[in-house]
Amino acid sequence: MGEHTVTSFDEELDAMDTMIRSMGERAAEMVDMATRALLTGDVALAQRVISEDRLMDQMQRDLDDRAVTLIGKRQPMGQDLRFAVGAMRMAGDLERIGDLAKSTCKRVGSIGEMVVMREPNFGIEKMAELARNQVNAIIDVYVGRRAGEIEEIRNRDEHIDMAYTSVFRELLTYMMEDPRKISSCTHLLFCAKNLERIGDHVTNIAENAYYMITGDQLPMARPRVDNVAEGIG
Repeated sequence: MGEHTVTSFDEELDAMDTMIRSMGERAAEMVDMATRALLTGDVALAQRVISEDRLMDQMQRDLDDRAVTLIGKRQPMGQDLRFAVGAMRMAGDLERIGDLAKSTCKRVGSIGEMVVMREPNFGIEKMAELARNQVNAIIDVYVGRRAGEIEEIRNRDEHIDMAYTSVFRELLTYMMEDPRKISSCTHLLFCAKNLERIGDHVTNIAENAYYMITGDQLPMARPRVDNVAEGIG
């Protein structure tokens, strides 16, 4: 973003960039902690994530307040206006990622014996790694204004969708083979769906970031997975 005659305007925009980066880093960390809590049954770690979500909520409110104040005071146009409005939208998606991590942690105490089942756990671990890396990548590219890399990051969501479909099928198999596992598997299905939704929020962030930087929209068409698990959640 170009420099402005009023130095404080640049400082306000830079401060919003810093807030977005901080929210992105915290969101990725929450995804990581929530997955570790889920796979190890660590209730204390799960509770920590639940507590962290309150901070994410406050960070979103702070960024929204700053953006609204900037719009009212500076009356930005063009790229500056896109940035101010887009930052609020981006913060909303990052806050929602925190909500989904919290939702997973609320189920940790109910999973029980599922922590010893390697196949679905491996799939969920893979989904979490993909989601966490995608969050980190899009925030890094956005802050660096590297618009040329954004579409590829957005399209990585296909890999999360594929992993989710695999986990869904594995868990259905477990439930059919042993009805006693239905309750735990159902909780795990919802946790996997949370990770899939995180990928969707990163897609939103990517499309928003591209528009903020370039003023153009990313192409609507992108890779889609024939997802038999689409109706969960």
